Amino acid sequence: HNKLKMELSEEKTLITHSSQPARFLGYDIRVRRSGTIKRSGKVKKRTLNGSVELLIPLQDKIRQFIFDKKIAIQKKDSSWFPVHRKYLIRSTDLEIITIYNSELRGICNYYGLASNFNQLNYFAYLMEYSCLKTIASKHKGTLSKTISMFKDGSGSWGIPYEIKQGKQRRYFANFSECKSPYQFTDKISQAPVLYGYARNTLENRLKARCCELCGTSDENTSYEIHHVNKVKNLKGKEKWEMAMIAKQRKTLVVCFHCHRHVIHKHK
Repeated sequence: HNKLKMELSEEKTLITHSSQPARFLGYDIRVRRSGTIKRSGKVKKRTLNGSVELLIPLQDKIRQFIFDKKIAIQKKDSSWFPVHRKYLIRSTDLEIITIYNSELRGICNYYGLASNFNQLNYFAYLMEYSCLKTIASKHKGTLSKTISMFKDGSGSWGIPYEIKQGKQRRYFANFSECKSPYQFTDKISQAPVLYGYARNTLENRLKARCCELCGTSDENTSYEIHHVNKVKNLKGKEKWEMAMIAKQRKTLVVCFHCHRHVIHKHK
């Protein structure tokens, strides 16, 4: 204050006992108090006592993440129950598992230095079954049928997809292998997958060169995308509205002439 003319922020400043955790960069930091005796060479010592440890703030960070992303709900007996995420249902199966893998791998990689890292095992379980339930809800099936549908024959499950090199399968990430960015359980292709947006599906629909309204299929015809904000706002009076409601899609691949007609009616 006197020399540098600076002031401490009360929000970011904490003076406490070393055994009490202090929050810094998402970690809880404290000095360990442990009476566990381990052998160090020929001598037995309390090797853990007095050492600084990093902890994952499970209640503040992980619990809040689960509820914010609507991955699970809390029952009356305080137990957690994984649920599907409604806003991901319109994504493709590959995009859904990619989103879950990215979130799980990001959190596990960031907290890889924590001494209570293994407690993320339950978090990984909730993520996996929330992913399965989201895919099951997308296909309007049960959890057991979804697992059977994507089994690889060796006890694991994964979403199959194709690249130039051939067929691949994307497995759900193993949380224990997510500490390092160089260790992962699935190979991510170079094709960009956008969050919550079915780009691969949209590209395939455009490449089909077929109007989803009038059925015109011509290599010389220009095809465009018509989109709306929300399907629930459509009244279903026009042909293109009925098509969107039936497909449960906010996008429609139409030919040039149909698009002009849709835009005119839409206005």
